[in-house]
Amino acid sequence: MPENKLPNGHKDFVKVWCDGCYDMVHFGHANSLRQAKALGDYLIVGVHTDAEITKHKGPPVFNEQERYKMVRAIKWVDEVVEGAPYVTSLATLDKYGCDFCVHGDDITMTADGQDTYKEVKEAGRYREVQRTAGISTTDLVGRMLLLTRNHFRQGQYEYDVDGEHSTTMGQCSSARSPYTGCSRFLPTTQKIMQFSDGKPPEPGDRVIYVAGAFDLFHVGHLDFLEKARQHGDYLIVGLHTDPVVNRYKGSNYPIMNLHERVLSVLACKYVSEVVIGAPYSVTKDLVDHFEVALVIHGETPAAPDDDGSDPYEYPKKIGKFKTVSSGNDMTTEKIVDRIIKNHKEFINRNKRKEAKEIELIKSLEQAKV
Repeated sequence: MPENKLPNGHKDFVKVWCDGCYDMVHFGHANSLRQAKALGDYLIVGVHTDAEITKHKGPPVFNEQERYKMVRAIKWVDEVVEGAPYVTSLATLDKYGCDFCVHGDDITMTADGQDTYKEVKEAGRYREVQRTAGISTTDLVGRMLLLTRNHFRQGQYEYDVDGEHSTTMGQCSSARSPYTGCSRFLPTTQKIMQFSDGKPPEPGDRVIYVAGAFDLFHVGHLDFLEKARQHGDYLIVGLHTDPVVNRYKGSNYPIMNLHERVLSVLACKYVSEVVIGAPYSVTKDLVDHFEVALVIHGETPAAPDDDGSDPYEYPKKIGKFKTVSSGNDMTTEKIVDRIIKNHKEFINRNKRKEAKEIELIKSLEQAKV
């Protein structure tokens, strides 16, 4: 095992390795990386290519460049290795000077059903952290497949436009594997505290305020928050409640509930604080309370408030409003479109994944007998 030292040489410097697909990066991924970072001093995250993921699991929702960017923005990540091997080897750990590898307590397998961490486990250079219950990429895909009129049926089957049917990914009752099966996140104050820095602005800090839904936190949100943070020292994100988001976005939005969205935003390294259930209109009380120097909004027009008023009327009036372009045209709706366009492939992918998990679970249970 490699020995790493701090620059001052006073104590061991532990490097930790994590790897994965990190597709549709959500707070479950972030929580796993938070736990991994707590086991050492420096966290390196390897992210697989689109080709590797397609070979072993099926097509990812986000492309590799989008996934690299999303992982780099998670506050506990120190370094990202692009195109990391799908199977984690001792050679990879040694190449990057990592003492051990960390992964969640779920199952990760190759296309032929082999444990991707077999080698590092046998060498004693593997650590396991608790998987975040109630959230998975599979679950989010299922929610999106139930979002549109052509796919919306909360019963036993999910019907497409041609009248074909398949077992819906949104039904937990049909799931047999605890890993691929869907579930719902149960929020706690402890989890929010784990994700929050809990640091108030320093004296003299320029406070920036932005607000929105930030549903299915993605690269468009990320680029916007990075640009907003450049205008100050302390970035506060106001998150609207589920009913408010539903009012201005319609359909069955938001896909992720308020508490899920809070953790997703808090995991971003550009964000200093979150206002949970922020008022839709930015009022004088809000600006004064947080001592906001500038209110920033993206280029997408803001829907009027219930009374028809401009939600940014006050900060505009006092000269504390600015429109900022993220430079990225990604939207939550575009992600949903990707899923709907390839819904059969995603359903088949998750069926194959679940079948392999069930087979491995059975073999592990038989080995215990």
